Amino acid sequence: MTAPRALAILRWGTVALLLVLLALDLAFPPPLPAAGDHATLVTARDGTPLRAFADAGGVWRHPATEASVSPLYIEALLAYEDRWFRRHPGVNPVALLRAASQAASSRRIVSGGSTLTMQVARILEPHRRTPLGKLRQILRALQLEACLSKAQILALYLERAPFGGTIEGVEAASWAYLGKPAARLSHAEAALLAVLPQAPTRLRPDREPEAARRARDKVLARMASSGRWSRAEVDDARIEPVVARALQPPLSAALLAERLRARDPGATRIVSSIDAALQRTLEERLRAHVGPLPERTSAALLVVDNASMEARAYIGTAAFGDRARLGHVDMVRAWRSPGSTLKPFVYGMALDDGLVHAQSLLVDAPQSFGGYRPGNFDAAFNGPVSVADALRLSLNVPAVDILDRVGPARFAARLDHAGIGLRFPRGSRPNLALILGGTGARLEDLVGAHAALSRGGTAGRVRYTPADPVVERRLLSPGAAWIVHEVLAANPRPGERDDTFDAGRRPRVAWKTGTSYGFRDAWALGTSRRYTVGVWVGRPDGTPLPGQYGAVTALPLLFEVFDSLPRQAGDAVGLPQPATVTARAVCWPLGTAADAQPEGACQRRLDAWVLDGAVPPTLPERDVRRWGAGLERIEVDVDSGQRLGADCPAPHRRGVRHVARWPALASPWLTASERAAARLPPLAPDCADDGRAGAIAMHIEGVNDGALLLRAPGSLQGPRLALRAVGAEGEVQWLLNGRWVGATRGSQPLWREFGEPGRQQLTALAEGGAWASLAFDVARGPSD
Repeated sequence: MTAPRALAILRWGTVALLLVLLALDLAFPPPLPAAGDHATLVTARDGTPLRAFADAGGVWRHPATEASVSPLYIEALLAYEDRWFRRHPGVNPVALLRAASQAASSRRIVSGGSTLTMQVARILEPHRRTPLGKLRQILRALQLEACLSKAQILALYLERAPFGGTIEGVEAASWAYLGKPAARLSHAEAALLAVLPQAPTRLRPDREPEAARRARDKVLARMASSGRWSRAEVDDARIEPVVARALQPPLSAALLAERLRARDPGATRIVSSIDAALQRTLEERLRAHVGPLPERTSAALLVVDNASMEARAYIGTAAFGDRARLGHVDMVRAWRSPGSTLKPFVYGMALDDGLVHAQSLLVDAPQSFGGYRPGNFDAAFNGPVSVADALRLSLNVPAVDILDRVGPARFAARLDHAGIGLRFPRGSRPNLALILGGTGARLEDLVGAHAALSRGGTAGRVRYTPADPVVERRLLSPGAAWIVHEVLAANPRPGERDDTFDAGRRPRVAWKTGTSYGFRDAWALGTSRRYTVGVWVGRPDGTPLPGQYGAVTALPLLFEVFDSLPRQAGDAVGLPQPATVTARAVCWPLGTAADAQPEGACQRRLDAWVLDGAVPPTLPERDVRRWGAGLERIEVDVDSGQRLGADCPAPHRRGVRHVARWPALASPWLTASERAAARLPPLAPDCADDGRAGAIAMHIEGVNDGALLLRAPGSLQGPRLALRAVGAEGEVQWLLNGRWVGATRGSQPLWREFGEPGRQQLTALAEGGAWASLAFDVARGPSD
């Protein structure tokens, strides 16, 4: 046969062989893991597993590559299992012949002769230990080498090698047995995990620590004899005991992990933004906090880094998996009534609108807003209050007053634009009740909104992975956000004194609490320079928790969280003051700058933060029948000081006097000197009535001022009186010691039993601004 013909036959024979191999490969493809045939691991930002989800077969497996595990483990694995792995084509003939010879002479298996690639082939396609099975394993190994790179084959081993029970792969085994990532193994740990797949049941370190130690030491001896590890390193490794944890999959930030997996169901590894150590600490704190609370109470907690809006801790339930507490419900994203937690933003919008400054005069008194009559949480009223105090004390009437002027629909639209969605019943529209919790909101959105107070007025969507997009929207101007933050941060922690240990080093926190109607939701939101924290406490099924409200139930946990956060220099210092904010001295009742008021108009002087240099006056009262606030310019007789009207027949020496008048509803809370200073001078007797005499005279009947009320002899009940507001028109609100106790109309009686002994202050306040007040005493009974 000629040479050219022989070469042609060889060439075509090679082509034919390749075609046959290709056909066989297509007919019998390698059993590589199918798409979706994987477990999912959700980790913290540093790679610490938070929660692992088993695959369809219930196997726990974490993603792993040569670059993600310790080089010590790779060295031990290849030196002990297959030192020619980088060079052979999938099968090591020398090792196979040696294993066969040893088996024939000893009549038992001494060494397997399997390469790492052959082990991967058997992991992917298990078979019996028979000659036919070994042949199939060899063919599959050759096929894997032809189809995959060495790095891919090694990765399959690292992820799928058996380590006992339902644990597969070195990363899952390292966390399960050692509680650490495979990237941080010691020499002893690397040797242990390298040998464990040889007999995962017999060598399980949690069950057979002595057998595991002997197998580990065998690997260490091999590493020393081969010169890969020094004798000193091996001797130190031998001293290290084999101590393994009981097998348990990681379970931290469980509901967040579930959420992220549902969002990306095809991912094998999801890296979150969570700080693993902080997450564990706060989970323990939250469990301890909820323990003493009524049964079925749950809680949720979210910590966000202000700079990136990334979540650093996420706890959606107090007890994951607890059926009684509905531990499967994620309260971080549940719709709940926000209580008073939206109040900071309505005051911020009013600042931006130029309606108020930080010390603007508001009136906390019974008022009607188109038939809506809000009251305070404790049923008490405070009379004249500043914007700052109204916000710090979370007073309801002033907040509704401001929302009415801002507009509820506009307020809700501004929040929605900034990413803070509100949920209203089907067919309803935003109304005044929303500022007191008459809407639905989510904890994660509230945290994004409160972060705006520390971020120059820019709210942000909370991010749960570093890959999440940055979504930011303007909520308030930088100046308004700073003023609201300053007002809330100036509110001391409950029970804290200036000399409290560590108070000067603690982060400065602007905090706000809230409680929904019926004690169903207790809230606490706080923001500092670096972090924003939100806390919710309640029952996921919406049943009430009487007596558990924001300041008592949620606020202590909020401050525990802030005290657990990492600290930096400057955390206890306030935020930088924007150039748009200045300090001005203002005066009540006018509310304008002290240096711009007429002499004698300043009855109370306060220091206020103002925005853009604007010092708006006290807001006008809605009811024109009231003797409204403002500066009254009147003509007076210079000699007598009496008020002059337009039609006074007798000659008078006329002059001008200015009277600073308070809102009519504030009158019952003013001092006698303040009322006198705001009263108009009497009208000159020769002048016709000018209709400016003020409110209608009104007095209380049914009890005398200074009276002492006694119980009837032998009675266990307190004195019961019928009280009337004589001279009143329209509706009358009754206050006892500042607390609302009832309403009547005109001279209708208010029946009231006075069982509480001691001094009592009774006030009747008519809607037109007329009022009357008196004090009396209730004597103690025999059983008091």
